[in-house]
Amino acid sequence: MRGRTAVVTGSTSGIGKGITRALAEAGTNVMLNGFGDTGEIEAQRADIEARFGIKANYHGADMTKPAEIRDLIAEAEGQFGQVDILVNNAGIQHTDEIEDFPDERWDEVIAINLSSSFHTTKAAINGMKQRGWGRIINIASVHGLVASVQKVAYIAAKHGLIGMTKVTALEAAGTGVTCNAICPGWVKTPLVMAQIQARADQDGISTDQATINLLREKQPSGQFTTIEQLGATAVFLCSDAASNMSGATMTLDGAWSAQ
Repeated sequence: MRGRTAVVTGSTSGIGKGITRALAEAGTNVMLNGFGDTGEIEAQRADIEARFGIKANYHGADMTKPAEIRDLIAEAEGQFGQVDILVNNAGIQHTDEIEDFPDERWDEVIAINLSSSFHTTKAAINGMKQRGWGRIINIASVHGLVASVQKVAYIAAKHGLIGMTKVTALEAAGTGVTCNAICPGWVKTPLVMAQIQARADQDGISTDQATINLLREKQPSGQFTTIEQLGATAVFLCSDAASNMSGATMTLDGAWSAQ
């Protein structure tokens, strides 16, 4: 994969950060994107570049703003020559019963978790088709396949992202461009750890017990999916072995969706 270029949204922390490192280790130049401390982001960028001998840049596009998203793709094409791999990973969460769910939080979750992937794909896919090679990877969720309470916006967005994956795969069929979705279950990310802490505070229990309870309720393996496993899956989807895999949903959920 050396010489390829990947744009990974939401890649300054969590799953996106892990996928970026896995792609860089495989030889791919990377465009980072996300929020965070500018010094920490620069340290991350420089470390990836030095450690893996690739080129790494950063663009701070706000994933709620289509114009900034288009500029992200345009800048990646300008700096690296082209965008070969697009990983739509940016995401946020908010939990509430439907009747209490704030309108502005619905709009924000849908914008970042779903609409941003449309805007990135729209901006990048034509170039991929023209070159006869491209990989679009949508980081969906087991919640794109099954539902849970108090997550109406997140689940609507992730179900929508899987639908978008299938449409993209059909429209790109025969062009050398594939589109697939990765559907993790529980992954130990800052987003999930915040949910665990909230449960611990609400129930008056330790975070260790809240973690056990969370996994026991949903994920029969009793183990978190790791960021390294997700990174390796993304690299596989970019490989020749996956060249005829498109429109697929790959679950890494410890048998959650098998129930």
